Amino acid sequence: MSRDNEQMLGPLLEIASRASQAILKIYATDFQVDIKQDRSPVTAADMAAHQVILQGLNQLTPDLPVLSEESSHVPFSERRRWTRYWLVDPLDGTKEFISRNGDFTINIALVQEHAPVVGLVHIPAEDLSYYGVVGAGAYRREAGAPPQAIQVCRLSGQPVRVVASRSHRGPLLDGYLEKLGAHETLSRGSALKFCLVAEGAADVYPRLGPTYEWDTAAGHAVLLAAGGHVIAVDGTPLRYNSEDSLLNPHFIAYADPARDWRKYL
Repeated sequence: MSRDNEQMLGPLLEIASRASQAILKIYATDFQVDIKQDRSPVTAADMAAHQVILQGLNQLTPDLPVLSEESSHVPFSERRRWTRYWLVDPLDGTKEFISRNGDFTINIALVQEHAPVVGLVHIPAEDLSYYGVVGAGAYRREAGAPPQAIQVCRLSGQPVRVVASRSHRGPLLDGYLEKLGAHETLSRGSALKFCLVAEGAADVYPRLGPTYEWDTAAGHAVLLAAGGHVIAVDGTPLRYNSEDSLLNPHFIAYADPARDWRKYL
């Protein structure tokens, strides 16, 4: 199965490239921002990327269902029967897109038996991709360059390198960092935070605020493929499509299991 999953990477990179072009075309305009029912912002770029990715995945694997942020109203009574499906955020970091800081991504994950097994995180503003297959490795590919294998970094004697949300901070995270001790914090948006841990540029990403499953699955897969870990705060692996709500519990994504990252909660 791992080899079959690896064969999907080329087509996934092409799908993400097409979606990226659709996003950047709108990014260059004076686009309109609408507010969805859950009070989160949405733009024409979200929908344009959604359509490109949906069409591409349906051609690649016509037998697999696709759950996207922009088409997430699938009842759990139907979803619970899925053992393998695509989980997509066509534009993760819409707030970053709106503020034009470049920290937004395209997230595509293949989920199997409640765990992500393939992940692609593409950054349109940089034409940069992080991708991986769990059990087969993770990679970083810059525009026009060959892919570079990436892996997590073990803790050194330096201050812990924490990556945190650019748009979502709160007292729980502040308390965690206070207990953590000596650290340096890098603030980034979207699924990039997982990728920084995956490539060894950060040690831990504690997320003590709300996220949806489509926000995390692709970055989660890349991090697992690079040798990292993602756990809920109760210590169990972060799971997908296991209940009616698509909200994730609070979680910690980290590189080195030698430290007990939960003790700072």
